[in-house]
Amino acid sequence: MKVTILGSGTSSGVPRIDNDWGACDPGDPRNRRTRASILVQSDTTTILVDSGPDMRAQLLAADVSAIDAVIWTHDHADHCHGIDDLRQLFHIRGTPVPGYARAETLRLLEKRFAYVFQGRDGYPPTTDAQVLAEDMVIGDIRVRSVDMPHGNIFSTGMRFEQSVSSIGYATDFNVVTPDMLTLFEGVDIWIADALRKAPHPTHPHLAMTLEAAARIGAHRTVLTHMDQTMDYAALAAELPLGVEPGHDGLMIDLP
Repeated sequence: MKVTILGSGTSSGVPRIDNDWGACDPGDPRNRRTRASILVQSDTTTILVDSGPDMRAQLLAADVSAIDAVIWTHDHADHCHGIDDLRQLFHIRGTPVPGYARAETLRLLEKRFAYVFQGRDGYPPTTDAQVLAEDMVIGDIRVRSVDMPHGNIFSTGMRFEQSVSSIGYATDFNVVTPDMLTLFEGVDIWIADALRKAPHPTHPHLAMTLEAAARIGAHRTVLTHMDQTMDYAALAAELPLGVEPGHDGLMIDLP
């Protein structure tokens, strides 16, 4: 099993429009961040997590043209507003792309993007909506999920398991619950939101994520969903052993 960080940035990306790099060194390509998304793959199964507005460019960069499923963490724009690009994946497959989310997220997506799930004006649906169960198998990858508080909504955290390997993914949360700690306990890799160093009302700040990583006991923690205050090199120099910043295009192979 392997995981690719397609996008490691927050909702505005880095740099922000107006070429705003903040504290990030524009000369370091690892600071150029698209909206948060990952790809989890085994030899036979490819799962995309979220379809943000940068999805087309991300899949082109990763040289991926076929997926077995997409899972949405929640319905915020930076995680779903590239959904129309599933149309090309539908054309490649010849059948609608299976799309999974928790029931409330799915309801909101179907309301906002009805044509994607139902078709319109003679165009067929491109995505087959299915409720994401707390424990299910997609291809040969086991997917377990947990609801994570994200302001006044919930985002979905996931644990992917195949053979002896495990990957945890937790983005867009502002409280670390006991159920989250249980789900992610002991994962080989924990990819986790660390928006910035200063506290934020709906996202974890760096200290919160580091504390959770220590409690989870992940073998390796990779930070994602970072804003323009989080310079890659400066952050990497101060993080504890076993924790590192992620970057767009980072691919990690597991046994």
